Amino acid sequence: MGYTWTIIIGLTALVSGVLIGFFIRQFQLYRDKKNQQAEVEGMLEKAHAKARELELRARDEALRYRDEAEAEISRRRAELNREEERVQSRREDLDKRLENIERRDQALNKRQSSLDRRSNELEKQHNDIITELERISSMTQDEAKVQLLEEVERDARADMLRIIRQIEEEAQMEGERRARELIADAIQRVASDHVSEVTVSIVPLPSDDMKGRIIGRNGRNIRAFEQAAGVDVVVDDTPEAVTISCFDPVRREVARKAMEKLVLDGRIHPAHIEKILEQMNEEVQRVILEEGESAAYDAGVPGLHPEIVKKLGRLKFRTSYGQNQLAHAVETAQLAGVIAAELGADPDVAKAGGLLHDIGKAMDHEVEGTHSAIGAEFCRRHGVNEKIINTIASHHHETEQESVEAVIVEAADAISGARPGARRESLEQYIKRIKALEEVANSFTGVSESYALQAGREIRVIVKPDDIDDLDATRLARDVAKKIEEGMQYPGQIKVTVIRETRAVDYAK
Repeated sequence: MGYTWTIIIGLTALVSGVLIGFFIRQFQLYRDKKNQQAEVEGMLEKAHAKARELELRARDEALRYRDEAEAEISRRRAELNREEERVQSRREDLDKRLENIERRDQALNKRQSSLDRRSNELEKQHNDIITELERISSMTQDEAKVQLLEEVERDARADMLRIIRQIEEEAQMEGERRARELIADAIQRVASDHVSEVTVSIVPLPSDDMKGRIIGRNGRNIRAFEQAAGVDVVVDDTPEAVTISCFDPVRREVARKAMEKLVLDGRIHPAHIEKILEQMNEEVQRVILEEGESAAYDAGVPGLHPEIVKKLGRLKFRTSYGQNQLAHAVETAQLAGVIAAELGADPDVAKAGGLLHDIGKAMDHEVEGTHSAIGAEFCRRHGVNEKIINTIASHHHETEQESVEAVIVEAADAISGARPGARRESLEQYIKRIKALEEVANSFTGVSESYALQAGREIRVIVKPDDIDDLDATRLARDVAKKIEEGMQYPGQIKVTVIRETRAVDYAK
């Protein structure tokens, strides 16, 4: 019985717990539903508020766009009005111009009619004059034309012969000039007594007693020096100085430095001479390399073969008419580069050609050929571009110029050599040119005196006023200038001034 009640109470408690759990679960579900509903309502309210805000913003944007559109329309309308006013103004201007053109056309028509009448009158007068001339000359127009053509033909033949003679003279002068250049180049490459002014170096001495030590006992020191250096040492009456003579400028420079070193050191004997010469030779070779590299850098031509750089450096000790050849090469390269850049050519090719165009002058006399040809061949052996080689070989027209850069290098070479101060003229040649200039002026009739001025750049001719009038003076200036052009060689231009002075003299008694 007690067990049965226990079971009943347990079942009752179980049922009660189940019911209580069911009601609790239902309450929780109800509460969650209420919370979700409240949350949804809050979200809906927020959405409605956001929608209202967006609507208000859209309305504001629409109003702003409408205001901007109205402002733009007003601006466009104002521009259209201004444009319409300008068009109207231009239309009025065009109408006025059209009226002016019509008036000018009418005036031109009237003037043309007047010109036609005058033309008819002139033609009639011309016919009358021709008829009168035929009557006076007793020749028809065709006969006069034939005679005139014969005279013109004779004059043309005379002018043609004069031009032919002028061309022949110019060709002869050009040949002589080219021959002089070749001879000068050959003289500079081969030793000669006649070029002593460019093949000697002076070494100062502390005293004349040093000359005896340089000569040595029975001349052994001077002989050893000459044999080892390949130069001639001249010991003469020049006080406190000896002269070193040699065609090769590099050997002469080595000998000069060695002699200065020996004089400074004081130990002069054959063994020491050979040692000093070897040291100075190494020093000069180092200077040659440095000068070649510096020249290539200054000219803007990188990547040259070391042998080409060495040969280029040898030009440091070469001169042509007093112009240093290495400086001339660098200047030519710079000029060629500038000209090529201005003309749209290749500046690198022009600069390299300008720098190397005279490298053949660094070769000794054992190499046969002109400096253009041997320079081009030397560069070809060391991998220089064929276009650059052509600029080297053709800068004296020994071969055909194949590119515009070759022409540019030739022009730059001429500019560098012909610019004022680049080269000097010997005193003998200068005096000879001045005398020839005055002789040309004095060869004309009526010339009283003539004077060459401005270092031969101007000639003033004083004429006799009784023999030469003003018209003859003008003609004389032209004739003197023409004769100078035909018979002389000179740099630049020569100004010819003819002076005619008339004096009236009387005496008061």
